[in-house]
Amino acid sequence: MSQSFNNEYQALANNGIESNILFYGQEKCQPGYSYKGNNVRPHYVMHYILAGQGTFSLAGHHSVTLKAGDFFVLPRGIPCFYQADQTNPWQYFWIGLDGIKITNIINSSALKTNFYLKNIESSQFCQSLQQVFTSLHQKQSLTNNLLVESLTYQMFYHLLTEYPGNQMQSQSQPYQQYQLALTYLKDNYAYGCNITDLSLALSLSRNYLYNLFKKYSNMSPQNFLTQLRMEDAKNQLLATDLSIQIIADQVGYNDSFTFSKAFKRYSGYSPQVFRQSFQNK
Repeated sequence: MSQSFNNEYQALANNGIESNILFYGQEKCQPGYSYKGNNVRPHYVMHYILAGQGTFSLAGHHSVTLKAGDFFVLPRGIPCFYQADQTNPWQYFWIGLDGIKITNIINSSALKTNFYLKNIESSQFCQSLQQVFTSLHQKQSLTNNLLVESLTYQMFYHLLTEYPGNQMQSQSQPYQQYQLALTYLKDNYAYGCNITDLSLALSLSRNYLYNLFKKYSNMSPQNFLTQLRMEDAKNQLLATDLSIQIIADQVGYNDSFTFSKAFKRYSGYSPQVFRQSFQNK
């Protein structure tokens, strides 16, 4: 990262799709600086050390010295302590996150036990982490929010593939990639994502994704995405009185006409006929 270093703290209106990034910032710490606030946090805060060094410890763990190129996470709900070195204090940037998804990802990674990683500077995870931090500094807009969302999924993808936990290590890499692809589609189909978005988020080619889905689900990723949308639409048609336009929007379609055509191809009924025929049965 080549930007000049100024201490900062920026809070975000939590408008992301699923990234749940709450705030971000950076700091060049004074010698011996330690955080004086509540050391049990309601969220996760990822730190990447850019220069210098310091110590980090969790409740019940020995303290560890971390330096430039290392990474640590202040975990949610677990007491921890971190302090800048007296002679070579660290500077770092941080990103604060929250959400059940974040907990599951961290618990599936090598961060689960000690909440730090050493010497990550040459990893794809580190590259993605820095890309997320850089993109957060851009003017907020729908397109940049989607970019942050995509980069965040890519970052966590690289975390789980480069630094897997014991459970992830017991699974083959293709199956891990398939599971990550499923999660991405399930979490983003309502927001108009497509297979190109999936490909970019996981840094996998469309052809490779097609082969993954055919192997593990016997359907193409596009058919899986369509199934997610159509089954959700069926449930909303039967369980709510929402208009067709609203349901179309909520399952990822820009207009009701395109949605209606896709729904009829999938179910054999138009949305209106499906609702009238099955709602009271």
